[in-house]
Amino acid sequence: MSKTVLVVDDDPTQRRLIQAVLERDGFSVAHAESGDEAISHLTSGAAVDLILLDLVMPNLSGQETLAEMRARGFSQPVIVLTAQGGIDTVVKAMQAGAADFFVKPASPERIMVSIRNALSMGALKGEVERLKKHASGRFTFQDMVGTSPGMQLVRRMGERAAKSSIPILITGESGVGKEVIARAVHGSSERAGKPFVAVNCGAIPENLVESILFGHEKGSFTGATDKHLGKFQEANGGTLFLDEVGELPLEMQVKLLRALQESEIDPIGAKRSVKVDVRIVSATNRDLSQAVKEGRFREDLFYRLNVFPIEAPSLRERREDIPALVDHFIRRFNVEEGKTVVGASAETLACLTAFDWPGNVRQLENAVYRAIVLADAPYLQPYDFPSISGLAAPMPEAAGSPMANLPTAQQLVAEAPADAPVRILDERGHLRTLEEIERDLIQLAIEIYAGHMSEVARRLGIGRSTLYRKVREQGLEDVVKGAEEAA
Repeated sequence: MSKTVLVVDDDPTQRRLIQAVLERDGFSVAHAESGDEAISHLTSGAAVDLILLDLVMPNLSGQETLAEMRARGFSQPVIVLTAQGGIDTVVKAMQAGAADFFVKPASPERIMVSIRNALSMGALKGEVERLKKHASGRFTFQDMVGTSPGMQLVRRMGERAAKSSIPILITGESGVGKEVIARAVHGSSERAGKPFVAVNCGAIPENLVESILFGHEKGSFTGATDKHLGKFQEANGGTLFLDEVGELPLEMQVKLLRALQESEIDPIGAKRSVKVDVRIVSATNRDLSQAVKEGRFREDLFYRLNVFPIEAPSLRERREDIPALVDHFIRRFNVEEGKTVVGASAETLACLTAFDWPGNVRQLENAVYRAIVLADAPYLQPYDFPSISGLAAPMPEAAGSPMANLPTAQQLVAEAPADAPVRILDERGHLRTLEEIERDLIQLAIEIYAGHMSEVARRLGIGRSTLYRKVREQGLEDVVKGAEEAA
C-alpha cells in the first residue's frame, strides 16, 4: 500500500517537480494549491500519510495552515518548505509542529531523506503510543485495525458490553485476535487503567491450575516456599481474561463457578475465603455447547460465561482488512527491527488478500515479520512471501537490484511470440518498428505493475529517469495515471 503525500504549494511548477520526485520512489501524490484547499482535502477523509507545506501562500499562510491542521486534530507529519529561509522561520515552523524544514529548491535526495525520516519518526511515535496504551490497559476499540462489516459488528457489541460488568465469551478460530478484543473491552470500560491479567488455561499443567488461578499460602504443599496471590487477586479491580477456557479440568470448573457466583476465592491452604472484584472475559476456539453435551464442560459454568457472546470473524471473512493490517504490521516491525520499508506493492497485497490464512491474523503477522526482516526493497514484493505466493526470492549473488536476474526489455522483445501481448509482427507479417514495440512494452509493464514506476523500471532493466523520459516521449502519461487510479 503506497504512502500518500499531500503537496501544498501555490506554484504549479513546484508541485509537478515534487510529484515527479515522489512518484519515482513509489509514493502517491495529492495536490492542494492553498491552505484552505489542504484543510478541505484532509477533512474529506482522503488518505494522507505526510504533508509537504509551502510557508508563503496567499490568503492562509503555511504557518496558519499548520496551526489549523493541529487544531483540528490532524497529526500527520508536516515538512515545511519555502524560498525564504531564516532561523526565525525554522523556529516558528518547528514550534507549530513541523517535522522538518528545507529551502527551495531542494535536491531530490534531500526531499526523500526528509520524507523517510518523518515517516519513520511518525511510525515510532505511533508504536510508542500503542505500547503505552497496551501497558496501561487503555487500548480501546478505536485502536483496533479493520473496518470490515464483521469488525464493525464486533466494535458495536464490544462497546456496549464494556459499559457494564456482564461476563463476555469471545469465540472464534485460533489466531483471530480474541485477546485484542478482550483488551479493548477492558480499555473501554470503567476498569480502564486497572490490571488486565491474561491466563491461557490450556497452557497450565493440570496440577498447577488451582494454585495459579486462586493462589496458595506458604507451606500449603511441597514446594510452596512463598505465598502466591494467584491470577484472581492479581486482577482485583480490573479484568481477568481466561483464554481457551474450554481446556480447564472439570474439578477446576467447579471452583471457577463458585468464584464467579460468590466473587470470592479460596487460596490453597488459606483459612478463610478472599473477596475479589474481577470482571471476567473468557475466550475459546472450541464449541463449548458441544463440549457440554459430551460432558467435558459444565453446563452451569457455560451459561455463567456465555451471558454476552461475541464472535470474532476469521481473516478470510474480512479480507478487506488485510491491507490495513499489513500496513499496521509494517509500521510496527519497522520500529522493532530498525527497517525502512514503505509498504507493500499492489501485486503483493493482491496475493495476500487472495490467500485463505488458516492461521488468521497471527499467521499474517508472522508472515509480515519475516518479510520485513528479509526485505531489501522499499516495497514488499510477492517473493518476500514465498510460502504464500510460491515465488522464490532472487539469488543473493545477483548484482544490482533484486530484479537484476530477470529479462531485460530487449530480451523480452526478442523472445516474445507473434501472438504475445506485445506484438513483434504487424498485420502483414513484417517486423514492427522498435519504437512501436518499445511503446507497447512500456504500456504493458505500467498496467501489470499498477503504475509503480520504480518496479516498472526494474522489470524493464532501465533507469527511472530513462523510463520517465520514454513515457513523455511516447505520450503514455494518461496510461500511468489510469493505472494508478485503478490500483
